[in-house]
Amino acid sequence: MPAPDYQKLIDADTWGFIRETEAAYPVDTASLTIADQRRIYDAMCAKFHRGYPAGVVAKHRLIAGVPCRIYAGAISQPGPTVVYLHGGGHVVGGLHSHDDVCADICAATGLQVVAVDYRLSPEHQHPAAFDDASAVVRALPGKLVLTGDSAGGNLASAVSHALRGDARILGQVLIYPGLGGDRSKGSYLTHAFAPMLTLADVEFYAGIRHGGVEVQGDPTVAPLQDNDFSRLPPTVAIAAECDPLADDALDYANAIRAAGGKAIAFTAPGMVHGYLRARATVPRAAASFTDICNAISALAKGAWPYGEIK
Repeated sequence: MPAPDYQKLIDADTWGFIRETEAAYPVDTASLTIADQRRIYDAMCAKFHRGYPAGVVAKHRLIAGVPCRIYAGAISQPGPTVVYLHGGGHVVGGLHSHDDVCADICAATGLQVVAVDYRLSPEHQHPAAFDDASAVVRALPGKLVLTGDSAGGNLASAVSHALRGDARILGQVLIYPGLGGDRSKGSYLTHAFAPMLTLADVEFYAGIRHGGVEVQGDPTVAPLQDNDFSRLPPTVAIAAECDPLADDALDYANAIRAAGGKAIAFTAPGMVHGYLRARATVPRAAASFTDICNAISALAKGAWPYGEIK
């Protein structure tokens, strides 16, 4: 199989984003100490932070003992809450890393957003992060839409599996999620050397929650390895085309539909892992972010605008 021609797949605006990211977060960062990874990641996120849209404010609160940041806007209406779980390989990130992403979701949807500062590995082994995410979801009142990117998409999905059938969860929106797919085939091989995230990076993070030992068959770790995809909430999964994780979104949506549920997967053309940070500078990323916010809004209303999917 020929290697993808990223010079053709990825447009000039996205290459600019990639170069800007790599200048702040070198490609070998995953090989550094955890402390250095976090320091570099925090600095990169600060560089890309765009501030809050007008009218959006945030406050801090412990929910079920877990630090959270709650976003509300001037046009926020009473209604469902968006629970946001950040990416970062279960190793880096926190309330700061996706702060402006959450503020933009709040502004675009008019919904309250709760960002969860779950515990990170390797200091806190599995199921610490999963327990934190689950505890917040269980403690929040009212209807919810679970949302997350990358590792956060993994956690959102894992919580949906653990709480399957809970009518409070109106849906889940998973953004380039890592769901524990088969790394011996498909996008894992095709995009093994993709910009922004490589298969080697995925391999490093795969066992980070278990002291370097990868666990198989546990849906709280790898939702795609569950044997039951029934009674899951309506799901919108978004893949980045140039990402080893791309097939996870598609395979997950297929598994839910095969079990009789509602699910759809979209692939953002020419996009790379982490493109949420490019939503204001790269037109393709901006278009995908609009789709993401529209999906959140629709699920929050109990709507399914995607028709019948076979």
